[in-house]
Amino acid sequence: MTTHSIADLRKSYERAELNEDASHAAPLQQFDQWLQEAIKAEIPEPNAMTLATVGGDLRPSTRIVLIKGYDERGIVWFTNYDSRKGRQIAGNPFAALQFHWVELERVVRIEGSVEKVSDEESDAYFHSRPLDSRIGAWASPQSQVIPGRSLLVANAAKYGAQFLLMPPRPPHWGGFRLKPDQWEFWQGRKSRLHDRLRYRLDQGEWIKERLAP
Repeated sequence: MTTHSIADLRKSYERAELNEDASHAAPLQQFDQWLQEAIKAEIPEPNAMTLATVGGDLRPSTRIVLIKGYDERGIVWFTNYDSRKGRQIAGNPFAALQFHWVELERVVRIEGSVEKVSDEESDAYFHSRPLDSRIGAWASPQSQVIPGRSLLVANAAKYGAQFLLMPPRPPHWGGFRLKPDQWEFWQGRKSRLHDRLRYRLDQGEWIKERLAP
């Protein structure tokens, strides 16, 4: 088996460019354009984003979650509130998100405060999910140590029998919304001279700035 040095792995980024004149004045519009382009390009899971949170011990942690909505209020995803990320957000309601669309040589980074969405929003999304996913929200004590997969299977069977086709939303499950105060759009460019545009919120207005790569 041939072994290649990780240090020698390189890629030249030459697909597109991002400049101040051609980008939108509002970051949400720029994000919507790039997300729609990622969906149209049929890249794998364009809705996947890395979520970074920080616990009370000041140790950061990351995981992949799926965006389920976005508008002027912010970026929405759903999860177990008792999970590690849920508990960290409860103790420190700030987070960062990152989308990496490798095939398009693009990255979007978003930072801001986090709050729970309304019960009505969580209910509406929960009841739109497939039945197995709704039962799974009851069956999995997310982030807790368990003795084995058999516990999950047993829990799924128990709650499936209890709720049949109409499981209610668990009280520990729902949505979060990140309210951005900073966005960064990164477009890979040749010679590592990448394009980076940052939007930061200043007294209610978005200020667009170019960052050195």
